Amino acid sequence: MPKIVKKEKKGLKGLSRSSGSSSVETSSLRPQFIEKLPPCICNCPNHNQIRSILMTVSKTEDLGRTYDQSLEEAWHIFLETTPFPSVMGRVCPHPCETECNRIALEGGLAINSLERFIGDFGLKKGLVPKKLTDTKRPERIAIIGSGPAGMSCAYQLARRGYGVTVFEAFPKAGGMLRYGIPDYRLPQDILQAELNRILAMGVELKCNTVVGKDVSYESLQKDYKAIFVGIGAHQGLKLNVKGEDAGNVFTGTAFLHRINTGEMIDVGNKVVVVGGGDTAIDAARVARRLGAESTILYRRTKAEMPAIDEEIDGALEEGVKIEFLAAPLEISKNGDKGVSVKCQRMQLGEPDSSGRRRPVPIEGETFDLPFTTLIAAISQQPDFRGVENLIDGRNWIKTDDKLKTKVEGIYAGGDDLELGIAVTAIYHGRMAAEAIHELITGEPVSSLPQHEIMRHEKMKLSYYEAKQKVAPKHLSPEESIKRMEAEVATGLSQEEAVAEAKRCLSCGLCFECGSCWSFCQDNAIHKPVIKGQGYKFKLEFCNGCKKCAENCPCGYIEMH
Repeated sequence: MPKIVKKEKKGLKGLSRSSGSSSVETSSLRPQFIEKLPPCICNCPNHNQIRSILMTVSKTEDLGRTYDQSLEEAWHIFLETTPFPSVMGRVCPHPCETECNRIALEGGLAINSLERFIGDFGLKKGLVPKKLTDTKRPERIAIIGSGPAGMSCAYQLARRGYGVTVFEAFPKAGGMLRYGIPDYRLPQDILQAELNRILAMGVELKCNTVVGKDVSYESLQKDYKAIFVGIGAHQGLKLNVKGEDAGNVFTGTAFLHRINTGEMIDVGNKVVVVGGGDTAIDAARVARRLGAESTILYRRTKAEMPAIDEEIDGALEEGVKIEFLAAPLEISKNGDKGVSVKCQRMQLGEPDSSGRRRPVPIEGETFDLPFTTLIAAISQQPDFRGVENLIDGRNWIKTDDKLKTKVEGIYAGGDDLELGIAVTAIYHGRMAAEAIHELITGEPVSSLPQHEIMRHEKMKLSYYEAKQKVAPKHLSPEESIKRMEAEVATGLSQEEAVAEAKRCLSCGLCFECGSCWSFCQDNAIHKPVIKGQGYKFKLEFCNGCKKCAENCPCGYIEMH
């Protein structure tokens, strides 16, 4: 219990606010501004500064800026942590949105759509990232792989003045972003534009260069101060069933790679895809665009599918069929071609190590599914040839919390550590760049502030006006499947983006609503004349009534 003291309630210049001689009971607690972390930032693997970005746009008119000025500033805030806002605004599964406190009201923010809009604004305006120094450092850094991890690392190192060379085995940069995601989700011109921006910072790119074959691993160690390994998981895993050596059976990664390089594949009229992740969904939707019926076999239920929910729904809308609780047993062949797959009916048992319920065969329940092409999209892994010395035991590459491998001066990230999403790979690249910079300069790696996470239970949600979420727009299913390059999601207009940004609750940080000033009866809060200069406490007038803290919508004020 706080200590209760009796003192005369005073106003300005120490004069009593009471005409009589009465006194008031006053708490010894006093208000403090204490910043909290919004859950959206905490749940973003790359810790993009989402609150700052959205409030920069939201407060445009209050601060006397134009929307172009605010959007440019918001773009630069994104570019502090990621060089790919346009790309990630299209392909990220947006875990940030699942933790948005606005879910407790009428629905969480469309953060991913806003990232796309702000990223596209930057491309349209030709905005250039800010370097952290104009000094060119003598140290050179080598990067193996030009996917999201490698290019994120290259970008952050280039910002710090390092000479960076990226070695890429394929003809073009982008890694799984280019070779693993279809055009209808990620147009290649958008990806190339954001890659070009990184290269324009002085990053050297050497394509068609395989480390361990075209250039030796030892020469990189000799010629470069540090190396970052960011090879993608381009090798699809096989089903390990009889008959999968048929010529019309592909892995998911091989199929999408061939499609994304412009190869025409005759898949026939019936495609079966095995798997439940994004690669499986992409392969099935690509098959529809090639004119085939498309059926997915998945051994669990929709609730356990690891693919992005919107992509699953999009596939179903486009006519993709999903056979849940079914797994392949063997493939029947006619000559060198597969013609049907025998499937086992499954049921869910106890949870496995992933937390999902383990599929268990139902004895005696099988069925045959004919196909003209079968695509196995069950999982994938990197090709570790050339970097085998970094593998720890039977597993993939292992690193410490600063992405350093067991070999001095070698760092790694992305899918060569474990399969994950692109935004995690971007984080790995960013943190590895900081760790390399620390190795060379001694400047410590940054970390997320150790603030409390502000949950909606500690906020005054009744303050906020109801504002419906801007619904994302898409092409109709009929239009979507006509052309491979037709981008399904059409994005937000500026008016919609601004309206969505204004739904941000600014969880855990003042947004100058004035509630504390309005409820204070003792003139103990200074309201700034110019917006943006911040509220201040005049504690000599405070009697500890707690009204400011109780009525702060975003939970920024605490009594101590």
